Amino acid sequence: MPEQQDYLKNYTSVKSIVREALPFELIYTVGGVFAGIILVQMTNQIEMIPGLLVLVPAILGMRGNISCTLGSRLGSAIHLGLIDKIERNPELIGNVAGSLTLSLIMSIVLGILAHIFTIALGMQSAGIQVLVAIAVFSGVLSGIVLSAIAVVITIGAFRRGLDPDNITTPALGTLGDIVTMFMIFLAVKEVTWIWHITP
Repeated sequence: MPEQQDYLKNYTSVKSIVREALPFELIYTVGGVFAGIILVQMTNQIEMIPGLLVLVPAILGMRGNISCTLGSRLGSAIHLGLIDKIERNPELIGNVAGSLTLSLIMSIVLGILAHIFTIALGMQSAGIQVLVAIAVFSGVLSGIVLSAIAVVITIGAFRRGLDPDNITTPALGTLGDIVTMFMIFLAVKEVTWIWHITP
């Protein structure tokens, strides 16, 4: 079919992939610096909460994996014609709900593992409750924010004639780091207040 051939030619050519993805890759690479800036601002909190340094990379990795998977699934659903706009679509709701459920489960697991590995490495841990609370707070809240961003970027890109796969994954990778680091920062503030943790 001519229409199908034109569609495939447009979305699979090297030129279109580079043209669409390169500007966003450059922007997101610079944006990743902001996640590092937030981490630098957390030096005191990292010293106050033993085990946090073990937890942070794990949460960032989890958040990036789940968000990018969501973006990829949404992109596939859009290409298949299952999603065309932001509405109460079963495909859209199912993907977002699955992403948030994974975020909750994996956040709990990561909090427990951070405690175990901190102890196993011969270091003091802030406690399993503290680390799980930080992981769940930051993991779930960043998941909600990034799920909304994934939906908007994916559908918006497709409507403008861009391939969502070229834009969504790098966007969620970088924005995921920034949003998650900010949520970790907020989570630490809340946890230190609730548990009365002081330097």
